[in-house]
Amino acid sequence: MSTPFSRHRTTWALVAIALAVLALGTWSIERPARAAEEGKGKGRHDEGPVAVTTALVKQQDVPIYRTGIGTVTPTYSVIVKARVDGQLDKVAFVEGQDVKKGQLLAQLDPRTLQAQLLQAQATRAKDQATLANARVDLKRYETLVAQDAATQQQLDTQKALVNQLDASVKSDDAAVNAAQVQLGFTTITAPISGRAGARLVDPGNIVHASDATGLVVINQIDPISVVFTLPDDAVQDTIRALDSKKPVLVQAFPRDGGQMLGAGTLTLLNNQIDTATGTVQLKASFINGQHTLWPGQYVNMRLILGTRTNALTVPEQAVQRGQGGVYVYVVDDQTKTVQSRTIALTQIQDGIAAIASGVSAGERVVVDGQYKLKPGSKVMEAARAASAPGVRK
Repeated sequence: MSTPFSRHRTTWALVAIALAVLALGTWSIERPARAAEEGKGKGRHDEGPVAVTTALVKQQDVPIYRTGIGTVTPTYSVIVKARVDGQLDKVAFVEGQDVKKGQLLAQLDPRTLQAQLLQAQATRAKDQATLANARVDLKRYETLVAQDAATQQQLDTQKALVNQLDASVKSDDAAVNAAQVQLGFTTITAPISGRAGARLVDPGNIVHASDATGLVVINQIDPISVVFTLPDDAVQDTIRALDSKKPVLVQAFPRDGGQMLGAGTLTLLNNQIDTATGTVQLKASFINGQHTLWPGQYVNMRLILGTRTNALTVPEQAVQRGQGGVYVYVVDDQTKTVQSRTIALTQIQDGIAAIASGVSAGERVVVDGQYKLKPGSKVMEAARAASAPGVRK
Protein backbone atom coordinates (compact mmCIF):
# COMPACT_ATOMS: atom_id res chain seq x y z
CA MET A 1 0.00 0.00 0.00
CA SER A 2 1.53 3.30 -1.17
CA THR A 3 1.74 6.31 1.05
CA PRO A 4 1.10 9.93 0.03
CA PHE A 5 4.80 10.61 0.17
CA SER A 6 5.65 7.81 -2.24
CA ARG A 7 3.00 8.99 -4.70
CA HIS A 8 4.37 12.53 -4.59
CA ARG A 9 7.90 11.31 -5.27
CA THR A 10 6.72 9.29 -8.25
CA THR A 11 4.99 12.37 -9.77
CA TRP A 12 8.13 14.44 -9.48
CA ALA A 13 10.14 11.67 -11.16
CA LEU A 14 7.75 11.60 -14.12
CA VAL A 15 7.95 15.39 -14.47
CA ALA A 16 11.74 15.26 -14.45
CA ILE A 17 11.76 12.57 -17.12
CA ALA A 18 9.37 14.62 -19.31
CA LEU A 19 11.52 17.72 -18.97
CA ALA A 20 14.60 15.74 -19.90
CA VAL A 21 12.91 14.33 -23.01
CA LEU A 22 11.74 17.82 -24.04
CA ALA A 23 15.18 19.30 -23.60
CA LEU A 24 16.72 16.50 -25.63
CA GLY A 25 14.22 17.04 -28.46
CA THR A 26 14.78 20.76 -28.54
CA TRP A 27 18.54 20.28 -28.63
CA SER A 28 18.29 17.78 -31.49
CA ILE A 29 16.22 20.22 -33.55
CA GLU A 30 18.25 23.37 -32.95
CA ARG A 31 21.66 21.79 -33.33
CA PRO A 32 21.46 21.11 -37.11
CA ALA A 33 20.00 24.58 -37.77
CA ARG A 34 22.71 26.22 -35.69
CA ALA A 35 25.33 24.10 -37.37
CA ALA A 36 23.99 25.09 -40.79
CA GLU A 37 23.92 28.76 -39.83
CA GLU A 38 27.46 28.54 -38.54
CA GLY A 39 28.44 26.78 -41.75
CA LYS A 40 26.92 29.57 -43.81
CA GLY A 41 28.62 32.21 -41.80
CA LYS A 42 31.89 30.39 -42.10
CA GLY A 43 31.33 29.99 -45.86
CA ARG A 44 30.60 33.68 -46.32
CA HIS A 45 33.60 34.56 -44.33
CA ASP A 46 35.73 32.27 -46.50
CA GLU A 47 34.34 33.59 -49.87
CA GLY A 48 36.86 35.69 -51.79
CA PRO A 49 36.15 38.88 -53.78
CA VAL A 50 34.01 38.60 -56.92
CA ALA A 51 35.93 38.86 -60.19
CA VAL A 52 34.44 41.67 -62.31
CA THR A 53 35.36 43.88 -65.24
CA THR A 54 35.24 47.62 -64.64
CA ALA A 55 35.49 50.85 -66.58
CA LEU A 56 35.95 54.49 -65.70
CA VAL A 57 33.20 57.08 -66.08
CA LYS A 58 34.39 59.40 -68.85
CA GLN A 59 33.52 62.87 -70.02
CA GLN A 60 33.31 63.14 -73.79
CA ASP A 61 31.31 64.73 -76.59
CA VAL A 62 28.43 62.48 -77.65
CA PRO A 63 26.58 63.01 -80.95
CA ILE A 64 22.80 63.32 -80.86
CA TYR A 65 21.26 61.49 -83.79
CA ARG A 66 18.22 59.69 -85.12
CA THR A 67 18.41 56.50 -87.17
CA GLY A 68 16.34 55.17 -90.05
CA ILE A 69 16.49 52.95 -93.11
CA GLY A 70 17.11 54.49 -96.52
CA THR A 71 17.35 53.63 -100.19
CA VAL A 72 20.17 54.90 -102.38
CA THR A 73 18.85 56.74 -105.44
CA PRO A 74 20.62 58.55 -108.29
CA THR A 75 20.75 62.31 -107.95
CA TYR A 76 19.46 62.44 -111.55
CA SER A 77 18.15 59.59 -113.66
CA VAL A 78 17.40 60.03 -117.38
CA ILE A 79 15.89 57.61 -119.88
CA VAL A 80 17.57 58.55 -123.16
CA LYS A 81 15.02 58.32 -125.98
CA ALA A 82 14.97 59.11 -129.67
CA ARG A 83 13.06 62.33 -130.42
CA VAL A 84 12.46 61.44 -134.09
CA ASP A 85 11.67 58.20 -135.87
CA GLY A 86 14.44 56.49 -137.78
CA GLN A 87 16.84 53.61 -138.08
CA LEU A 88 19.55 53.31 -135.41
CA ASP A 89 22.82 53.44 -137.31
CA LYS A 90 25.28 53.10 -134.42
CA VAL A 91 25.68 53.08 -130.65
CA ALA A 92 28.64 55.12 -129.41
CA PHE A 93 28.66 54.37 -125.66
CA VAL A 94 29.96 51.42 -123.65
CA GLU A 95 27.49 49.77 -121.31
CA GLY A 96 28.22 50.34 -117.64
CA GLN A 97 30.73 53.13 -118.26
CA ASP A 98 30.68 56.79 -117.28
CA VAL A 99 29.56 59.30 -119.89
CA LYS A 100 29.90 63.07 -119.96
CA LYS A 101 27.17 65.57 -120.69
CA GLY A 102 27.09 66.20 -124.47
CA GLN A 103 28.93 62.97 -125.31
CA LEU A 104 27.69 61.13 -128.43
CA LEU A 105 25.54 58.13 -127.47
CA ALA A 106 23.83 57.07 -130.70
CA GLN A 107 23.30 58.07 -134.33
CA LEU A 108 20.10 57.67 -136.37
CA ASP A 109 19.94 57.57 -140.18
CA PRO A 110 19.79 61.32 -141.06
CA ARG A 111 19.07 61.14 -144.84
CA THR A 112 15.32 61.71 -144.73
CA LEU A 113 15.63 64.76 -142.50
CA GLN A 114 18.55 66.10 -144.50
CA ALA A 115 16.33 66.06 -147.60
CA GLN A 116 13.60 67.92 -145.72
CA LEU A 117 16.11 70.55 -144.64
CA LEU A 118 17.34 71.05 -148.21
CA GLN A 119 13.75 71.42 -149.41
CA ALA A 120 13.05 74.07 -146.77
CA GLN A 121 16.24 75.93 -147.65
CA ALA A 122 15.31 75.90 -151.35
CA THR A 123 11.84 77.29 -150.67
CA ARG A 124 13.37 80.06 -148.59
CA ALA A 125 15.86 80.95 -151.32
CA LYS A 126 13.01 81.17 -153.88
CA ASP A 127 10.94 83.42 -151.64
CA GLN A 128 13.95 85.59 -150.84
CA ALA A 129 14.55 86.18 -154.57
CA THR A 130 10.89 87.08 -155.12
CA LEU A 131 11.02 89.48 -152.18
CA ALA A 132 14.13 91.19 -153.55
CA ASN A 133 12.45 91.74 -156.91
CA ALA A 134 9.31 93.11 -155.22
CA ARG A 135 11.38 95.62 -153.26
CA VAL A 136 13.02 96.86 -156.50
CA ASP A 137 9.56 97.32 -158.03
CA LEU A 138 8.44 99.20 -154.91
CA LYS A 139 11.24 101.74 -155.38
CA ARG A 140 10.18 102.23 -159.02
CA TYR A 141 6.59 102.86 -158.00
CA GLU A 142 7.70 105.40 -155.41
CA THR A 143 9.61 107.30 -158.14
CA LEU A 144 6.69 107.14 -160.59
CA VAL A 145 4.21 108.38 -158.01
CA ALA A 146 6.47 111.33 -157.30
CA GLN A 147 6.41 112.10 -161.06
CA ASP A 148 2.63 111.55 -161.28
CA ALA A 149 3.31 108.62 -163.61
CA ALA A 150 1.67 106.02 -161.33
CA THR A 151 -1.26 106.03 -158.99
CA GLN A 152 -1.18 105.83 -155.21
CA GLN A 153 -3.20 102.60 -155.41
CA GLN A 154 -0.45 100.89 -157.42
CA LEU A 155 2.12 101.97 -154.84
CA ASP A 156 0.04 100.63 -151.92
CA THR A 157 -0.50 97.34 -153.71
CA GLN A 158 3.24 96.93 -154.21
CA LYS A 159 3.91 97.72 -150.55
CA ALA A 160 1.45 95.02 -149.51
CA LEU A 161 3.15 92.52 -151.84
CA VAL A 162 6.54 93.28 -150.30
CA ASN A 163 5.17 92.75 -146.79
CA GLN A 164 3.54 89.49 -147.87
CA LEU A 165 6.75 88.16 -149.40
CA ASP A 166 8.73 89.29 -146.34
CA ALA A 167 6.39 87.24 -144.11
CA SER A 168 6.83 84.26 -146.42
CA VAL A 169 10.61 84.49 -146.04
CA LYS A 170 10.27 84.60 -142.26
CA SER A 171 8.06 81.53 -142.40
CA ASP A 172 10.69 79.85 -144.55
CA ASP A 173 13.34 80.74 -141.93
CA ALA A 174 11.23 79.03 -139.27
CA ALA A 175 10.78 75.97 -141.48
CA VAL A 176 14.54 75.76 -142.06
CA ASN A 177 15.23 76.06 -138.33
CA ALA A 178 12.67 73.33 -137.58
CA ALA A 179 14.23 71.06 -140.17
CA GLN A 180 17.69 71.70 -138.70
CA VAL A 181 16.40 70.87 -135.20
CA GLN A 182 14.81 67.66 -136.45
CA LEU A 183 18.03 66.73 -138.21
CA GLY A 184 19.96 67.44 -135.01
CA PHE A 185 17.77 64.92 -133.17
CA THR A 186 19.34 62.15 -135.28
CA THR A 187 22.51 62.71 -133.22
CA ILE A 188 21.72 61.59 -129.67
CA THR A 189 24.00 62.94 -126.92
CA ALA A 190 24.10 62.46 -123.15
CA PRO A 191 21.82 64.98 -121.38
CA ILE A 192 23.71 64.56 -118.07
CA SER A 193 26.99 63.16 -116.82
CA GLY A 194 26.66 59.79 -115.12
CA ARG A 195 26.88 56.03 -115.44
CA ALA A 196 25.33 54.43 -118.53
CA GLY A 197 23.24 51.32 -118.01
CA ALA A 198 22.52 48.40 -120.33
CA ARG A 199 21.97 49.07 -124.05
CA LEU A 200 18.25 48.67 -124.67
CA VAL A 201 18.25 48.82 -128.50
CA ASP A 202 20.74 47.33 -130.93
CA PRO A 203 21.94 49.09 -134.13
CA GLY A 204 19.78 48.36 -137.16
CA ASN A 205 16.46 48.61 -135.34
CA ILE A 206 13.85 51.21 -136.16
CA VAL A 207 13.25 53.48 -133.17
CA HIS A 208 10.32 55.81 -132.56
CA ALA A 209 9.87 58.91 -130.48
CA SER A 210 6.93 57.16 -128.80
CA ASP A 211 9.00 54.19 -127.57
CA ALA A 212 8.67 53.84 -123.77
CA THR A 213 11.91 51.97 -123.08
CA GLY A 214 14.36 54.34 -124.74
CA LEU A 215 17.93 53.56 -125.74
CA VAL A 216 19.71 53.61 -122.37
CA VAL A 217 19.27 54.87 -118.81
CA ILE A 218 21.89 57.22 -117.37
CA ASN A 219 22.13 57.59 -113.59
CA GLN A 220 24.18 60.27 -111.87
CA ILE A 221 25.92 58.44 -109.02
CA ASP A 222 28.49 61.05 -107.98
CA PRO A 223 27.11 62.87 -106.13
CA ILE A 224 24.40 60.43 -105.14
CA SER A 225 21.29 60.70 -102.96
CA VAL A 226 19.71 58.60 -100.22
CA VAL A 227 16.00 58.79 -99.42
CA PHE A 228 15.05 57.69 -95.90
CA THR A 229 12.27 58.06 -93.35
CA LEU A 230 12.13 58.96 -89.67
CA PRO A 231 9.27 58.91 -87.16
CA ASP A 232 7.19 62.07 -87.08
CA ASP A 233 8.55 62.98 -83.63
CA ALA A 234 11.89 63.75 -85.30
CA VAL A 235 10.45 66.60 -87.37
CA GLN A 236 10.87 69.39 -84.82
CA ASP A 237 14.44 68.38 -83.94
CA THR A 238 15.28 68.31 -87.65
CA ILE A 239 13.71 71.72 -88.24
CA ARG A 240 15.75 73.21 -85.40
CA ALA A 241 18.91 71.69 -86.87
CA LEU A 242 18.10 73.15 -90.30
CA ASP A 243 17.30 76.55 -88.79
CA SER A 244 20.80 76.73 -87.35
CA LYS A 245 22.00 77.50 -90.91
CA LYS A 246 24.75 74.92 -90.55
CA PRO A 247 24.94 71.81 -92.75
CA VAL A 248 23.03 68.95 -91.12
CA LEU A 249 25.30 65.91 -91.33
CA VAL A 250 24.04 62.49 -92.37
CA GLN A 251 25.92 59.18 -92.29
CA ALA A 252 25.21 55.97 -94.19
CA PHE A 253 26.11 52.47 -92.96
CA PRO A 254 25.63 49.00 -94.46
CA ARG A 255 22.55 47.09 -93.32
CA ASP A 256 24.69 44.49 -91.52
CA GLY A 257 26.65 47.17 -89.66
CA GLY A 258 30.33 47.76 -90.17
CA GLN A 259 32.33 50.62 -91.59
CA MET A 260 30.59 53.84 -92.60
CA LEU A 261 29.85 54.00 -96.34
CA GLY A 262 29.73 57.76 -96.61
CA ALA A 263 29.00 61.08 -94.95
CA GLY A 264 26.78 63.69 -96.56
CA THR A 265 24.40 66.56 -95.85
CA LEU A 266 20.64 66.75 -95.52
CA THR A 267 19.03 68.32 -98.60
CA LEU A 268 15.32 67.72 -98.02
CA LEU A 269 12.83 67.50 -95.18
CA ASN A 270 9.56 66.70 -96.93
CA ASN A 271 6.75 69.21 -96.51
CA GLN A 272 4.28 66.75 -94.99
CA ILE A 273 4.08 63.70 -92.75
CA ASP A 274 2.76 60.46 -94.17
CA THR A 275 -0.37 59.89 -92.09
CA ALA A 276 -0.53 56.22 -93.08
CA THR A 277 2.87 55.38 -91.60
CA GLY A 278 3.48 58.27 -89.19
CA THR A 279 6.84 59.00 -90.82
CA VAL A 280 8.42 61.88 -92.70
CA GLN A 281 10.62 61.53 -95.77
CA LEU A 282 14.11 63.02 -95.92
CA LYS A 283 16.84 63.11 -98.55
CA ALA A 284 20.60 63.48 -98.22
CA SER A 285 23.34 64.05 -100.77
CA PHE A 286 26.69 62.21 -100.67
CA ILE A 287 29.96 62.64 -102.52
CA ASN A 288 30.43 59.16 -103.99
CA GLY A 289 33.77 59.14 -105.77
CA GLN A 290 34.59 55.62 -104.53
CA HIS A 291 31.10 54.35 -105.49
CA THR A 292 30.52 52.85 -102.04
CA LEU A 293 26.85 53.78 -102.45
CA TRP A 294 24.94 52.26 -105.37
CA PRO A 295 21.42 52.95 -106.65
CA GLY A 296 18.84 50.61 -105.12
CA GLN A 297 21.02 49.75 -102.12
CA TYR A 298 19.41 49.65 -98.66
CA VAL A 299 21.42 51.41 -95.96
CA ASN A 300 21.13 52.41 -92.30
CA MET A 301 20.97 56.17 -91.98
CA ARG A 302 22.08 58.35 -89.10
CA LEU A 303 20.91 61.96 -88.94
CA ILE A 304 23.23 64.00 -86.71
CA LEU A 305 21.13 66.60 -84.88
CA GLY A 306 23.75 67.98 -82.50
CA THR A 307 26.36 67.12 -79.87
CA ARG A 308 26.19 66.70 -76.09
CA THR A 309 29.36 68.37 -74.90
CA ASN A 310 31.33 66.78 -72.03
CA ALA A 311 28.64 64.21 -71.33
CA LEU A 312 29.27 61.56 -68.65
CA THR A 313 29.54 58.20 -70.38
CA VAL A 314 29.94 54.54 -69.44
CA PRO A 315 29.87 51.37 -71.53
CA GLU A 316 26.33 50.21 -72.22
CA GLN A 317 26.99 46.92 -70.37
CA ALA A 318 27.35 48.79 -67.09
CA VAL A 319 23.72 49.91 -67.09
CA GLN A 320 21.38 47.69 -65.07
CA ARG A 321 17.61 47.85 -64.73
CA GLY A 322 15.59 46.88 -61.71
CA GLN A 323 12.33 47.62 -59.94
CA GLY A 324 13.83 50.79 -58.53
CA GLY A 325 14.89 52.08 -61.94
CA VAL A 326 18.20 52.25 -63.80
CA TYR A 327 21.41 51.83 -61.82
CA VAL A 328 25.10 50.93 -62.00
CA TYR A 329 27.48 49.28 -59.57
CA VAL A 330 30.15 51.77 -58.48
CA VAL A 331 33.45 50.47 -57.10
CA ASP A 332 35.09 52.05 -54.05
CA ASP A 333 38.78 51.88 -54.97
CA GLN A 334 39.85 52.03 -51.29
CA THR A 335 37.64 49.29 -49.84
CA LYS A 336 37.27 47.33 -53.11
CA THR A 337 33.54 47.04 -52.51
CA VAL A 338 30.60 48.00 -54.70
CA GLN A 339 27.49 50.06 -54.13
CA SER A 340 24.35 50.30 -56.23
CA ARG A 341 23.94 53.84 -57.63
CA THR A 342 20.71 55.02 -59.31
CA ILE A 343 21.39 57.05 -62.46
CA ALA A 344 19.46 59.31 -64.86
CA LEU A 345 20.04 57.86 -68.31
CA THR A 346 20.09 60.27 -71.27
CA GLN A 347 20.65 57.95 -74.21
CA ILE A 348 22.34 54.73 -75.30
CA GLN A 349 23.96 54.53 -78.71
CA ASP A 350 26.93 52.76 -80.26
CA GLY A 351 27.50 50.82 -77.04
CA ILE A 352 27.93 54.03 -75.02
CA ALA A 353 25.46 55.19 -72.35
CA ALA A 354 25.24 58.93 -71.67
CA ILE A 355 24.30 59.73 -68.06
CA ALA A 356 22.75 62.97 -66.80
CA SER A 357 23.32 62.34 -63.08
CA GLY A 358 24.19 59.69 -60.52
CA VAL A 359 27.91 59.24 -61.16
CA SER A 360 30.96 61.46 -61.50
CA ALA A 361 33.81 61.48 -63.97
CA GLY A 362 36.67 59.21 -62.87
CA GLU A 363 34.51 56.82 -60.82
CA ARG A 364 34.79 53.16 -61.67
CA VAL A 365 31.72 51.09 -62.59
CA VAL A 366 31.23 47.37 -63.13
CA VAL A 367 30.58 46.36 -66.73
CA ASP A 368 30.70 42.57 -66.38
CA GLY A 369 29.94 40.18 -63.52
CA GLN A 370 27.06 42.17 -61.98
CA TYR A 371 24.86 39.09 -61.53
CA LYS A 372 27.13 37.94 -58.68
CA LEU A 373 27.03 41.26 -56.87
CA LYS A 374 25.00 42.95 -54.21
CA PRO A 375 25.71 46.19 -52.34
CA GLY A 376 28.78 45.76 -50.14
CA SER A 377 30.30 42.87 -52.12
CA LYS A 378 34.07 42.85 -52.41
CA VAL A 379 35.38 42.77 -55.96
CA MET A 380 38.58 42.29 -57.85
CA GLU A 381 39.46 43.05 -61.47
CA ALA A 382 39.05 39.99 -63.68
CA ALA A 383 41.94 39.05 -65.93
CA ARG A 384 41.14 39.36 -69.65
CA ALA A 385 43.06 38.93 -72.85
CA ALA A 386 42.00 42.26 -74.31
CA SER A 387 39.97 45.14 -73.02
CA ALA A 388 36.61 45.77 -74.63
CA PRO A 389 35.99 49.18 -76.24
CA GLY A 390 35.46 51.79 -73.57
CA VAL A 391 36.69 49.47 -70.78
CA ARG A 392 39.74 50.36 -68.71
CA LYS A 393 41.68 48.41 -66.15
